[in-house]
Amino acid sequence: MGSRHLSRSIVMQSLYEWDFSNKKKSLDDILERNIKEFGPGLEDKDFIKQLAKGVEQEAEKIDKILEKAAPDWPLEQINIVDRNVLRIGLYELIYSNKDEVPPKVAINEAIELAKMFGGEASGRFINGVLGTVYKEIDPNA
Repeated sequence: MGSRHLSRSIVMQSLYEWDFSNKKKSLDDILERNIKEFGPGLEDKDFIKQLAKGVEQEAEKIDKILEKAAPDWPLEQINIVDRNVLRIGLYELIYSNKDEVPPKVAINEAIELAKMFGGEASGRFINGVLGTVYKEIDPNA
């Protein structure tokens, strides 16, 4: 597993726990514990923290985009894994440096996370939602 992919999986697990606690637990504490447990040898721990904190800071905007992109799925009805994979994917798609994380990489990484942690249809669902947002951002895609 690549270092960035492992980093994203740590972010997903941390956001899952944070979301499961109704955002009452400290994301920083969750991240620190999960980095120690799942990524002790990772060199770029800053990427994990930047991605998780970015999702946390932009969560309200990301959730509004998510609600618009998947109108048949109220946010509370999207399972917690898919919801947080989508948050990571949308954050990277919209807010990340496109030279560092091209849109197709952001989408593909989110699909891989969904396949690893989500249900049988998670990959297709994530692909559909992120593809919809990407087409709105870049109509030439």
